[in-house]
Amino acid sequence: MDIKVFFHKPTFTLTYIAYDQETKDAVVIDPVIDYNANSASYSYEATKEVVEFLQNESLNLHYIIETHAHADHISGAPYVKEKFPQAKTMIHENIKSVQEVFKGVLNIGSLKTDGSQFDHLTKDNELIEAGSLKIKTIATPGHTPACACFLINDEALFSGDAIFMPDYGTGRCDFPKGSATDLYNSVMNKLYMLPDHLKYYTGHDYQPGGRELMYQSTIGASKANNVRLTAETTEAEFVAAREKRDAELDVPKLLLPSIQLNINAGLFPEPEDNGTMYLKLPFTKA
Repeated sequence: MDIKVFFHKPTFTLTYIAYDQETKDAVVIDPVIDYNANSASYSYEATKEVVEFLQNESLNLHYIIETHAHADHISGAPYVKEKFPQAKTMIHENIKSVQEVFKGVLNIGSLKTDGSQFDHLTKDNELIEAGSLKIKTIATPGHTPACACFLINDEALFSGDAIFMPDYGTGRCDFPKGSATDLYNSVMNKLYMLPDHLKYYTGHDYQPGGRELMYQSTIGASKANNVRLTAETTEAEFVAAREKRDAELDVPKLLLPSIQLNINAGLFPEPEDNGTMYLKLPFTKA
């Protein structure tokens, strides 16, 4: 299996194409579009790179996988699916819980909360075949209730925001229905039970200290050196440190546009009678 990596510097997001060079079977993980928050305008430069690689390599795209409903970038899944209509969008079934929460937070009365915007809602431990690619879903709630990691061909784990590079740690847990306790158990009792030699690929790399881009490590390296959660970290230690750190963090600047699109599988709202699409932004006293 080969892995093509794309880095979206404005949001520090990693997009991956996992593919079999011989059979041409492929999946895309966490595609992203470009969004300018100042002008509330979008473009597809980042997503076009993914599509062009798929086309140039004559790949047969089976799935467009979301590791969770992202709060810091807008999904490019609809654009990829437009070019590859046979591909199925996929996310963990707990997206329904996230939809229910934000339907209320953003007062989106028309939002369906049954996950039907996605082609396939995967379950924990589900095994999925994408041609020659064998994909196992590992539910890892904590960052959000719908977070999942995906193990492909038992040789590469795509960890989303559960664990990052060892020098950065783990995902934050202060979003609605997020839980530091859940994330601890997801990592300790699921990810750290995987073989030490297994390579994992992160959903983001924030390049701490200005270091060069890094996106791949091993389970063993994270168990030994993860700055937030090693194999020796107790639940109480992790929860206390994670919650303290989360209280110091700003809200992601693209949270509101990102989440209301991503819980809808990245689909845009219908244009209003003036031909323009609109997103909702709550206006509250600090």
